[in-house]
Amino acid sequence: QVQLVESGGGLVQPGGSLRLSCASSRSVSSMYRMGWYRQAPGEQRELVATIWTSGAMIDYADSVKGRFTASRDTFNNTMYLEMKMLKPEDTGVYYCNANLLGSTYWGQGTQVTVSS
Repeated sequence: QVQLVESGGGLVQPGGSLRLSCASSRSVSSMYRMGWYRQAPGEQRELVATIWTSGAMIDYADSVKGRFTASRDTFNNTMYLEMKMLKPEDTGVYYCNANLLGSTYWGQGTQVTVSS
């Protein structure tokens, strides 16, 4: 079993920055993959970034490339999403998830609102 807890969301103006955190109850190094997703109102959940098992390979959605940076801290067992140059279309609930031994785990989500 893995518990994931997101934090760091909030209200930010367009062009601003936020850093989201996802604290894991298990070692992030043990995960096959970890990911950040987001869901805008009335929309399907979409994949934003994926960190693969070694941590050396990270994939991003085209819509966030060059603006978002995903990383993980193996000492604190936390995954991060650094978001810069935020746009109103980045608004949504951001979730982290993890895959371990064939199971998928989700956090409860954190709201990000980009508005002036």
